[in-house]
Amino acid sequence: MAIVSISSAVAQGLPGGFVFLREIDPTIIQDIRYATANNFAGRPLSGYGAGECVVKREVAQRLKAVQQELAARKLSLKMFDCYRPARAVADMVAWSKNGRETAAERRYNPAFSKADLFRLGYIATHSGHSTGAALDLTLVDLVADNSARFDPAKDYADCTAPAALRAPEGSVDMGTGYDCSDVKAHTAAITITPAQRRWRNTLVATMSRQGFVNYSKEWWHFSLPGAGGPAYDFPISAPRN
Repeated sequence: MAIVSISSAVAQGLPGGFVFLREIDPTIIQDIRYATANNFAGRPLSGYGAGECVVKREVAQRLKAVQQELAARKLSLKMFDCYRPARAVADMVAWSKNGRETAAERRYNPAFSKADLFRLGYIATHSGHSTGAALDLTLVDLVADNSARFDPAKDYADCTAPAALRAPEGSVDMGTGYDCSDVKAHTAAITITPAQRRWRNTLVATMSRQGFVNYSKEWWHFSLPGAGGPAYDFPISAPRN
């Protein structure tokens, strides 16, 4: 897959038909985790200079349509990751091979060694995210109490534990946390509750009506066939006013 690298000095705007999602639909909640320390690496990944969801324009327009459907049910999308610079993918590969596994990292992959995550299909060496056509997201119940915040000093249970014990995400209970490398995170996992199954089904069905396809090993991962193209490596920065 060819990688198109565009320096921030040259890229006065976004290249290749990319847009900031908030400019298409500002009501969609964003929690871009790789721009923070609240992720499996415990630090911002390379290329994430801002917590902004950047996607291809067609993807953004279809997400807006999904959001409009959800709004009638007092629900919202929450974006965890959108476009991912190729340098961030390389950062993930380097992280997987550094020979260290901290307790915080193990929360995300309680059953596997992180060195095995690529072989098992939980992380890709060439990610569809880098084309701007893949997304990580969940649902938020807008009438629920979503005030709990991640505390980096707290010793949370692993991502497969009950929602009250694992790190808070301000979203509905899908049965695991985001980026949980475990069979319980497989979309069709049989070890989740009926309520968790209904939430997963709601997310998949609503996204499917706009043409998005779910990745079977990750309930949160969706892509829009035909909307991608080459992988890009421009860094993510805040939109200019």
